[in-house]
Amino acid sequence: MAKTKYKTEWDLTLLYKGINDPQIEKDVQKTETALLKFAKKYKNKTDYLEKESALFNVLEERENLDKTIPSSKPSYYLSLLSSLDSNNTDVKAKKIKLSDRLTKAVNETLFFHIKLGKITEQLKKQFLKSKKLEKYRYSLKVVFDHSKYNLNEDQEKILNLKHSTSSSLWVSGVKKALNKRTVKFKNKQIPLSEATGKINELPTKQRRDLNRVINQEYIAVSDFAESEINAVYLNKKINDELRGYKEPYSSTVLYYEDEDDIVQNLIDSVSKSFHISHKFYALKKKLLGLDYLEYADRGAHIGSVKKKFTFDESVEILLDAFAKAGEKYKHILLTFLHNGQIDVFPKVGKTSGAFQTSEYDVPSYVLLNHTDTFNSLQTFAHEMGHAIHSELSKTQPIMYQGYTISVAETASTFFENLSFDEVFDTLNEKEKIIALHDKIQSSVSTIFRQVAVFNFELELHREIRKEGFVSKENISKIMNKHMKSYLGPHFRLTDEDGYFFVGWSHIRNYFYVYSYAYGELISNALYEKYKKDPKYIKEVEKFLMAGGSKSPYQIFKDIGIDTKRKEFWNLGLKKIEDDIKKLEKLVTKKS
Repeated sequence: MAKTKYKTEWDLTLLYKGINDPQIEKDVQKTETALLKFAKKYKNKTDYLEKESALFNVLEERENLDKTIPSSKPSYYLSLLSSLDSNNTDVKAKKIKLSDRLTKAVNETLFFHIKLGKITEQLKKQFLKSKKLEKYRYSLKVVFDHSKYNLNEDQEKILNLKHSTSSSLWVSGVKKALNKRTVKFKNKQIPLSEATGKINELPTKQRRDLNRVINQEYIAVSDFAESEINAVYLNKKINDELRGYKEPYSSTVLYYEDEDDIVQNLIDSVSKSFHISHKFYALKKKLLGLDYLEYADRGAHIGSVKKKFTFDESVEILLDAFAKAGEKYKHILLTFLHNGQIDVFPKVGKTSGAFQTSEYDVPSYVLLNHTDTFNSLQTFAHEMGHAIHSELSKTQPIMYQGYTISVAETASTFFENLSFDEVFDTLNEKEKIIALHDKIQSSVSTIFRQVAVFNFELELHREIRKEGFVSKENISKIMNKHMKSYLGPHFRLTDEDGYFFVGWSHIRNYFYVYSYAYGELISNALYEKYKKDPKYIKEVEKFLMAGGSKSPYQIFKDIGIDTKRKEFWNLGLKKIEDDIKKLEKLVTKKS
């Protein structure tokens, strides 16, 4: 492990002394007792469904309850331990046991939101206008908005009971089948998942050959996946029709506290701008020295930034970049470093990748697998963006400290942009081309590819609802159609490429892909405003501190961004177009 002057391992004693700390059991028991007491007190009461003062009292009591019970702390701690050592069966066993107990305790209070949803429409309007209930207005609005689609208690139980057999077991079955598949690579049999991760790093012939082998593995599982996709999409059709959702994506949009027309504006704007990604791939083809591109080439590397970024160097870069935006961002990073809230280096058994996680009234933590690369630096900045968002959201009351997935990527991308610009001018000409290419490629994947997936999902849902069943061959054709729409004329796709749907987990998490494009495009717009006027950081900070106190639309509207206007999305798209022009100039200059 590299030597560093900062703490590089999590200090989980900020939560508990260890897995056998008796305080864990005390906290679980405290949570169980408090939730059962609340349920017993209010399960048979109805006055708060009719009287403003009674509703205020129960909402205040519920808020105070959430403040005083460590309901998520034990599971949070055990999840963090598991991330550091995924092979620790003692941690897994304890986590399952405690999670089961806590879930049962929380379930005892589910009646509360169900009852709130049954308040008469007249009283709902009255309560939402009430000055006395102003503090709880938005949380009530969210409950009331969801209640329009709730069924009665018995029907809800049936839907919950059938979910496993109609959806999750099907999805799990395909995942297990794929996990058992291996492919031959350099005279070795390697897992299919490992093979897909290698493609972008390989020379052209090896990359394309490996992609063809992977496609054959997907085709081998496609009969099962054909039945699975049709089953889970038909299950969603039944649920949507019972609840009364207008579009296949409406339930996801509601859950993310967005609006259908906003999401449709986003999808339309990006879809009409696919020429931008076509332009990037024309340049990529030139950089790779190829006559045409295949599906395997879409994420191919054009080289690597040779300059090394040790963790200490990465810290100093981020401290400088964050300080330019505001001293408080620098201070948050320093606090994380000094308190042991960042686990930095790869270890055996440690979870791969990177993430940030946060809960009420406990320290947030960041997990990295830093390897001294430029990409590691960018990942560090990205996760600290999430951390800063989480920390500033803690200024909100407890019920508003979380934020929806649709805004989660906005802060992370903003701080990643700060990091990129801090380093870019220090690179040599060749490294600038590679770094900018990789940045644009990430944006193309995050925005254009995910919107193409959204369009694919929507067409497939509609076809299955119309026809009752869609064959794997036709699913493959629909997939290719939408992939070609964003990839453009420089690609030659084969029929086999369309079978990528078999292993694409996103399409089993209905339409959540739009949140990637949503977050990055808003982030791009915020960053462009900040670059033109550094004082705009005060407006960015309002967003970072808003948590989930308002709808995503209103949070951004308050800082001058109207996501209901189609023209707005073009601001974020223009940044990508400008980056492509910048890359073209660098390439022309070098040649």
